[in-house]
Amino acid sequence: MIREIGIFLVLLISAAALYFIDRQFSIAYLGLIASSLLWISVAYLFFEVIVARIGNRTIKDAKTRYSFKKAVSILFIATVFALLIRVWVEDAQSLLVSYGIIAAGIAIALQDYFRGFVNGIAVAFSGVYRVGDRIEVDGVFGDVMDIGLLNTTLMEMRGWVHGDQPTGRIVVMPNNAALSTKVFNYTKDHSFIWDEIVVPISYDSDWKAAIEIFLAIIQNETGAIAKQAEQEIDRIGEIYYLPRKVTEPAVFLTVTDNWISIALRYVTDVKSRRSTSDRINRLILEAVESSEYIRIASSTVEVTGKDTAGLTGKAAAGLTGNGKNP
Repeated sequence: MIREIGIFLVLLISAAALYFIDRQFSIAYLGLIASSLLWISVAYLFFEVIVARIGNRTIKDAKTRYSFKKAVSILFIATVFALLIRVWVEDAQSLLVSYGIIAAGIAIALQDYFRGFVNGIAVAFSGVYRVGDRIEVDGVFGDVMDIGLLNTTLMEMRGWVHGDQPTGRIVVMPNNAALSTKVFNYTKDHSFIWDEIVVPISYDSDWKAAIEIFLAIIQNETGAIAKQAEQEIDRIGEIYYLPRKVTEPAVFLTVTDNWISIALRYVTDVKSRRSTSDRINRLILEAVESSEYIRIASSTVEVTGKDTAGLTGKAAAGLTGNGKNP
């Protein structure tokens, strides 16, 4: 806040100094510049000092506070622009007539920037994604850090890192990408997703006991989030057509040629999916190690060698590579 007050005082003192010089020497346009700085300082005091301070004190949620600051900044720029027009242009109608052709030329030359600007407003008001959401757009996966007028900034996830973990790279994505391609939003209206772990067990294992043990593990680890997910489904069911979904953990069994495949399905928090999966996998391995009736199955390859001791002549030479060409 000290920085903002300092900026306000610099603007105000500069306006006063220019106004004093203009009164002494009557330099062209100096009075208009002084008036411009004065109005800018007033707008800055109102938006960036008073309103921003009130918002910082009253808004506790960091995400909401960020959105509020972003909106205040946009209103400040718009207000300054309107005030400068009022100071510098006496007849606004003549401004539209005189600079209409120039404005059209600038709009054509900078059409990509104007399109990005419009798309930025569309993204901000449509709610496709907001700051803090985890999204995937055109193969790019990450958490939204900032939504600007032209670009959206993401903290990249995945990439060369396995699981939903950050790579450390910052991705700057044009806003028009969100309107021209599919957007996968993991946290738009709820905070959970379904996940699965597949455990193969051998045919000589007690598969009934395995199901009971594995089901107890995922019920214990995901019971709280399952109840929360049920409440969130009830809430978003008021917004969308969403048939009732089962959030309780479930087990599905598949018989294959080599083993019995047990799929464990459960709900988990979007941003802790990997850590939840890690805990469940560890507990499953511990349970299998302590059980005498459950064994994890795996693919095996049987390699056999051919005995060449009984072969003679050209046959043995061909197998051993020691023969000579006839």
